[in-house]
Amino acid sequence: MFIPSAQTAGGIFFNFTAMSNYLLVGLGNPGVEYANTRHNIGFDVIDHFVASHGGRFETSRLADVAKIRIKGRSVVCIKPSTFMNLSGKSVEYWMDKEKVDLSGLLVIVDELSIPLSKLRLKMQGSDGGHNGLKSIEELLSSRAYARLRFGIGNEYPKGGQVEFVLGKWTTAEMPIVRQKVEKCAEVIERYIFAGPERTMTEVNNLEFPL
Repeated sequence: MFIPSAQTAGGIFFNFTAMSNYLLVGLGNPGVEYANTRHNIGFDVIDHFVASHGGRFETSRLADVAKIRIKGRSVVCIKPSTFMNLSGKSVEYWMDKEKVDLSGLLVIVDELSIPLSKLRLKMQGSDGGHNGLKSIEELLSSRAYARLRFGIGNEYPKGGQVEFVLGKWTTAEMPIVRQKVEKCAEVIERYIFAGPERTMTEVNNLEFPL
């Protein structure tokens, strides 16, 4: 079980000034059939972030892994190979291996309840019905970890949620998706160096034009 570095009476307090190790997790499903789907946006964000820092993924235990350093900070980036509903196994393993506690964990995930025009950074919360987050919560026995939620909207007919989530982005959606992926890479770096409060204030007020 992982616990935050400190707590306050009013909730969770994360001591980011002392942090040097981070684990960034992009959620998705392995396999070419899932590439460029809404559910795999976590993979896409991590791919872009790693490439922008000259890193490269290698296949390892339970994940594809890239290790980069940014201004003295060690950042381990993973794309779990366990499939979405077993993501927690990969996260737990790599947190143990890299000695990262909950305050150094950031998960990038698709979010139906947030419109395509928005991003949301949260420091804790429920799984919201997302199988990847549910698995992480079960394995870590905690909801107190940061997640960057990439809004995918919910423009699907009744009964069409699964097809929508596992469907590929439309041509019309791609420009804003690319813009948001690039912004996510900036948000991640700002989160590491400026901390959660300032980063949340900035990112949660953003509105991307559709």
